[in-house]
Amino acid sequence: MGSSLAALRDKLLLQEDFNFLVTNRIPRTLLTRWMGRFSQIQSPLLAKFSIGMWRLFSDLDLSEAKETRFGSLHACFTRELRPGARPIDPAPDSIISPCDGIVGACGAVEGNRVFQAKGFPYTLKHLFGSEAAAAPFQDGCYATLRLTSTMYHRFHAPAAATIEHVTYISGDTWNVNPIALKRVERLFCKNERASIRLRLDTGQPVALVAVAAVLVAAIRLHFLDVVLHLRWKGPNEIPCDTPVTRGEELGWFEHGSTIIVFAPKGFTLGEGIAPGVGVRMGQRLMRIAAK
Repeated sequence: MGSSLAALRDKLLLQEDFNFLVTNRIPRTLLTRWMGRFSQIQSPLLAKFSIGMWRLFSDLDLSEAKETRFGSLHACFTRELRPGARPIDPAPDSIISPCDGIVGACGAVEGNRVFQAKGFPYTLKHLFGSEAAAAPFQDGCYATLRLTSTMYHRFHAPAAATIEHVTYISGDTWNVNPIALKRVERLFCKNERASIRLRLDTGQPVALVAVAAVLVAAIRLHFLDVVLHLRWKGPNEIPCDTPVTRGEELGWFEHGSTIIVFAPKGFTLGEGIAPGVGVRMGQRLMRIAAK
């Protein structure tokens, strides 16, 4: 029995090594820029062929898409859903999931420290870029949501709020899958990301940190006049004053990546929110602390 378990362990490690090699030990930035250009090519025939190849190696499901014919691969990546495909939790004390995703590390922020995977901590300061931006979420609550390449890539407002500030940090493009998160220290703090800070109608702060990854060509925010991508260097600090409603679309990734939701002390995770659980946009993610 012991030898069988050891053989299984070695096989899994070899598979992880191979996955890490082919998704990270490559010219990540170069391939990401190439993917951005390729996906924008306007050719329905090329798009149909590319989507067909994509389906051979994934569980891509377009049954909920508003449109099922696409002029480019980009149009498929950033597809809209049919009206009503994502019901919005109406409870006034809920923070909804801003996107479809798989829950990763989540729970209580330990002072200024959170985890990307077991044994791999990072600090809020390094993620947000400053102590001042991180301060409201010390000892708070967080949930990491990973979007796979086949998922719905648009993200939405977690509650009625005002977007007060965006911090864009240009960075690397490590894969953000569980294998990489167990191997690359402070991965989220190294990758390209946009921190979107909101103020709820109750006056409490919430933040969404959208982390890009390999083959993610850009982060699009509808309320800004720029597309945030690897060649866009700033200004990094972007003041905003944009009111949004619960579930309102904020933007999209152009492939798949991660959004980390942060809330202050007193907020708690919603029922059933735990690592490995799949969530959909509009589902309750957190409960707002009573003031």
